Parts: sequence; structure tokens; C-alpha cells
Amino acid sequence: MSLVKEHSETLLQVAKQSIKHGLDKGTPLTVQPLDYPEELHKNTATFVTLNIHNNLRGCIGTLIAYRPLVSDVAYHAHAAAFSDPRFPALQHDELPSLDIHISLLGEPEPIAFDSEEHLIQQLRPGIDGLILADGGHKGTFLPSVWESLTEPRDFFRQLKRKAGLSPNYWSDTIKVERYTTASIP
Repeated sequence: MSLVKEHSETLLQVAKQSIKHGLDKGTPLTVQPLDYPEELHKNTATFVTLNIHNNLRGCIGTLIAYRPLVSDVAYHAHAAAFSDPRFPALQHDELPSLDIHISLLGEPEPIAFDSEEHLIQQLRPGIDGLILADGGHKGTFLPSVWESLTEPRDFFRQLKRKAGLSPNYWSDTIKVERYTTASIP
């Protein structure tokens, strides 16, 4: 995706500025998409992941593209730093150690399968992000999660757990979609 190569520094700067704005003012940076290159105006679904010393510090995003890319990055960078319920709000002294990763999501595509085994056989480690939905349960793993869950069966079981289901749960009503991401950096 040439968009990523061409505008990665701009998007990383927007993410960093939004986090700094949050530390100083308590709110996300308000960006005006028209102040940025036209490619950053397109509605794009993003996730922003924050790490400190290779440990997760926050990750927030959306699966649905509904706002301009540059605005989505600013919003989710702030949310990952201050609103991820798994972590306390980011502090000033953590900023120098913060690594920011931005994932631009492609359009989700349904996966057709007739059993859990059939689904697992279709997974592409390192490539597929997955969205699992069943009843009121829903969860997603970005493709980067394959770095720590390298086996398709483990990946899917942990995704079920994240969605609030038992790792051994199975139902014919489970729906699974796959998506790919372009990552910065």
C-alpha cells in the first residue's frame, strides 16, 4: 500500500501529537483533514497500538471505516493512551519509551466454513486478522497477534476467549470474517 509508505511519518506524528495533546489538555488532538494530503481524507478503519519495552500499553481501534484516516488515527491514538480499560491512563514519564504502531484495516471478508476444523485450515498465519461474532459475543485479533499466537488453532481459541466464549465453544451460528492490514511502522 503506497499510502502507508508515502504518509507513514505524517500519521505517526499525528498519533504522537494527539497523545501529547491528551497529556497536556486531556482531549484528543482535533485535526482538520483538509490540512493534510488528499489521500488521508478517505474514510479508513484503524487501530493504534502502543507498546513500552515490547509490552502492550494500549490498543484501540475500529473495524468500520467511518471517518477520515487522519482523524481516525488522532482519535484512536488518544483512546489507546487514555481509554483502554486494560491499562491506567498514560503518564508523561512513559512518553519517551512509547512505541506507536498504526494498522490500516482492509475491508472484512466473510469466511465460509462448515466446521471449526475447516475454518482453521483456511487461516493464513501472519496475514489474516479475524473478527468473530456469535450472538452478543464479538472479538477481533489484528494480524500482528500471530507474532505471539503462531498456531491457527491457538489463535482461534484465544479469539473465542477474547469474545467472552469458552476456548472450546463451537456453534453453527459463529460468523468469522478476515481482513488484512497495512502497518506503520
